[in-house]
Amino acid sequence: MQPFIWDRRPDGLRAPAMICAFAGWNDAGEAASSAVSFLAGSLDARRFARIDSEEFYDFQANRPCVSFGEGERREITWPSVEIFEAPAPRAPRDLVLVQGAEPSMRWRGFSSHIVDLAEALGVQVVVSLGALLGDVPHTRPVAMSGHASDPALMERLGLQTSSYEGPTGIVGVLHAACADAGLPSVSLWAAVPHYVAAATNPKAALALVRRVEGLIGVSVDVSELESASADYERQVELAVQSDPDIQAFVERLEQAAQSEAQSSPEHVPSGDILAREFQRFLRQRGPEGK
Repeated sequence: MQPFIWDRRPDGLRAPAMICAFAGWNDAGEAASSAVSFLAGSLDARRFARIDSEEFYDFQANRPCVSFGEGERREITWPSVEIFEAPAPRAPRDLVLVQGAEPSMRWRGFSSHIVDLAEALGVQVVVSLGALLGDVPHTRPVAMSGHASDPALMERLGLQTSSYEGPTGIVGVLHAACADAGLPSVSLWAAVPHYVAAATNPKAALALVRRVEGLIGVSVDVSELESASADYERQVELAVQSDPDIQAFVERLEQAAQSEAQSSPEHVPSGDILAREFQRFLRQRGPEGK
């Protein structure tokens, strides 16, 4: 059965990059799905297709929702994955955004369909986003790790290669499927403090958006996300200060992070690199940008 339900067929995408995120196991603090949602809103993305949920979801695990529509008619919304096009005329490429709940079953078939779609649309690189719980303090910059199908691309990203072995989610399966198909792919992961796991984490979402910008050459105005990130840090700090045990735990995490940074300092971009990135951002915003 063909899983795609088409609203329309996209046309004229320029060297597109596909950005994917899935709510659930891969999405601590909703950081990955929030990052893709933010990109969609910033670039006025339009949905062109969705994946039929019947074949890939256990509806006892991902239950449909009922709501009232027009004329007080009850409507059911099924869990699904939606696919958007996001033109970026001032950037070197356009985006295809894939977002939805992590499927419950048939991951290999699901990933194969995504790869087939990417190839049909002429996608140049697939970037999957994820977020994981870690022993990291909320006061430090977001720790990032990842994988890339091309070692040179991994070096360009300047990311710490993950040494994780164990259970994986749809993000890991999709990344492997892209590699098997010879489609360039990158998997980016943000670390989220486990002691605030239940809270939506805009700080991690911002870090993922920034990495996507640097990777694919598309810039968006992140001032709204920066404001949300600052509010998040203030609220978490207030909560931590109200509990001496948690405060002591966070201080230990900060000391551990500081020791690790001193033993293996992160690559810091030069002033020339930062200047080029800022100029690129201004060009893409256009003359109306302030």
